[in-house]
Amino acid sequence: MPPCTIIPVLGYSNVSEAIDWLCETFGFTERWRVGNHRAQLMFDSGAIVVTERKTKSAEATENNNTSMMVRVRYVDGHYEHVRQHGASIVSAPTDYPYGERQYTVKDLAGHTWTFSQSVQDLAPEDWGGRTKT
Repeated sequence: MPPCTIIPVLGYSNVSEAIDWLCETFGFTERWRVGNHRAQLMFDSGAIVVTERKTKSAEATENNNTSMMVRVRYVDGHYEHVRQHGASIVSAPTDYPYGERQYTVKDLAGHTWTFSQSVQDLAPEDWGGRTKT
């Protein structure tokens, strides 16, 4: 198992196509694969499992509310690569008051991905949050 603590599992109607797309578009690398129904992909020290979705209905894709956040070193360069590979852009890179620069896209199965770069180290109180004590 990879060193990360949480490993999300995402369903796709075509696992092989999803693996190729996630690797080419987002920069994941394939760690292992079982047949055409399951694989583990790595991104830096993080991981996801790609698995076969049991239903292939349009309703399953339309109602998909899965959202992933991935930390990247250079969000603008990553964004340009993803845009050039034709990902469905939800929002372009934007600086947020909590010290992150982020953009959001949808993948080929409708999962939402936000890629984030820390641009400033701020306490939650600096941007309206609260530290839990």
